[in-house]
Amino acid sequence: MARVLVVEDDQFVRSALIRHLTDASHIVRSVGTALEALREVAHVRFDVVILDLGLPDLDGSEALKMLRGITDVPVIVATARDDETEIVRLLNAGADDYLTKPFSVEHLSARMAAVLRRARSGAGEGEPSPVIRVGGLTVDPLRRQAELDGARLDLTRREFDLLAFLAGRPGVVVPRKELLAEVWQQSYGDDQTIDVHLSWLRRKLGETAANPRYLHTLRGVGVKLEPPGAEVPR
Repeated sequence: MARVLVVEDDQFVRSALIRHLTDASHIVRSVGTALEALREVAHVRFDVVILDLGLPDLDGSEALKMLRGITDVPVIVATARDDETEIVRLLNAGADDYLTKPFSVEHLSARMAAVLRRARSGAGEGEPSPVIRVGGLTVDPLRRQAELDGARLDLTRREFDLLAFLAGRPGVVVPRKELLAEVWQQSYGDDQTIDVHLSWLRRKLGETAANPRYLHTLRGVGVKLEPPGAEVPR
């Protein structure tokens, strides 16, 4: 059971989502505007937000940025916009996942389950993870903080999860399917999501794909994190 906020102005779609999520034993609240959504998340703790982009008062992508300013709740964007540039923009704005309309309730359930698994495993109890150090990079999984050469890195939740997973396996080539399964908790997906997050991480680590320092992509194999100066095969 999860606490879900549905942000959708189409009454037919909104009612269908509420009915489906309620039947699945989730606690559902719904609003029809971006400003109402911001008020809700400011006062109620949700497990996931399903955010439509075509809102009457504010473009959903702008609403997403504003949500990210006040909460780290997982957000699944529901959009009819399916071009690559738009998807990258949504991920860059802080979306955890996206669904292209029209979508089935089964597809929504699968995406929600994946997002919730990841969020809950990140907050799960257990033995404190040791601080990871790779070159000048320091990752503290317990405090969810990362530093590069002593400077704090400003990372989103997913960026941190990806960095921590790779840093915990320095020198190991991690297949993309494993990244999807372990970081995104998905058994399927496209490489675009991984590439986008790697691009953001590279920028924050002061590197590029053409001139990597820590993050190295091995074509057709996977991704590898190495300290600067380590020899990485091409």
